[in-house]
Amino acid sequence: MFNVEKKSEGKNVTLVLSGRLDTSTAPELDAQVTSSIEGTENLVFDFAQLDYISSAGLRVLLSALKMMSKQGSMKITNVSESVREIFDITGFSDILTIE
Repeated sequence: MFNVEKKSEGKNVTLVLSGRLDTSTAPELDAQVTSSIEGTENLVFDFAQLDYISSAGLRVLLSALKMMSKQGSMKITNVSESVREIFDITGFSDILTIE
């Protein structure tokens, strides 16, 4: 089960993710990011309820980071230990802003 909840406040968008972000659910997040990003200056991914992220999910984050680097900032919050481990192993900890 995977879910994305979008919270918008002016030029700030928070995407609250829950469940598993993998090959079958990454396209859903990609579509949500693409539709949310125009005019957004601050993009936040809230991972408090995210249990797992695969390489497909990492690609979506990388794509979002590239888009946001032209128009504002992107950060990831509330990362669980298991997801942080994936970020550390893949080197994503070095390129993403994680709080």
